[in-house]
Amino acid sequence: MRALSFELSGKTACLRKPDVNQFAYFTYNNIHKPALLGLLGAIVGYRGYTQLHDQKEHLKARIKMLKGKEKKVLQQKLDELDAQLPEFYDKLQHLKFAITPMAPFGYFSKKIHVFNNSVGYASKEEGGNLIVREQWLENPKWQIMILNDESLAYEKIKTYLTQQKAVFIPYLGKNDHPAKIENVHEMMLDDSLHAVDGEYYIDSLFIEPEKGFGYHRENDTQPFLFREVSPVRLQKKYHFYEYETLVFTNYEPKEIPKDTYCYEQKNYTFI
Repeated sequence: MRALSFELSGKTACLRKPDVNQFAYFTYNNIHKPALLGLLGAIVGYRGYTQLHDQKEHLKARIKMLKGKEKKVLQQKLDELDAQLPEFYDKLQHLKFAITPMAPFGYFSKKIHVFNNSVGYASKEEGGNLIVREQWLENPKWQIMILNDESLAYEKIKTYLTQQKAVFIPYLGKNDHPAKIENVHEMMLDDSLHAVDGEYYIDSLFIEPEKGFGYHRENDTQPFLFREVSPVRLQKKYHFYEYETLVFTNYEPKEIPKDTYCYEQKNYTFI
């Protein structure tokens, strides 16, 4: 089994959590699969949320001006659009990724940044100025592996990354955070996992196992278990995130997740 590997990094990143926005916007610690699909979709030129939203708004405006049969036809088209996924997600969702945070214990430093949004319509306060507080990751870096499923999407991504091409500039969450992609290469994975003293450890993020964990790797100086509830897919109708608890640890999982492969005596799980 082959996989495409590259290092993804940036000076900062804001992978915004959608559930808290009163005092400040907070970020996920690790890039998640929907965000990674969006980044790769931008590189190869697939359309995203904005284009889908614009199509819907255009149809809604036309529906208001029509009556009778034409209105019903356009309303049916609008209903079909409501059930569609953004193009980047529709084209790439079948791909599987191994994501490995390149930081001690998998944790990146974070800092709250405060700035003004003074476009005039940003706030109902006097002057129209909105004070925005965002939590940013500091110097995040991940190793990303894409499992080769022999699809055209995989080959297209491989071509663009190896040739250092991009249709749209990739960024980490929003366009304030340009992404850096380097060390792109294809690797051969092994189905036989690497064991340490008869135990199997996983060196990437993986879904927390129901049966829990055994002992930590003895040759490591300190045991660690980083856990984060993270998006792994999109709901089709409303495009809400669907979540799993992902872990990064040097404890042995009591059950090995499927789609786990070995490369250079390290085991990686593809999600």
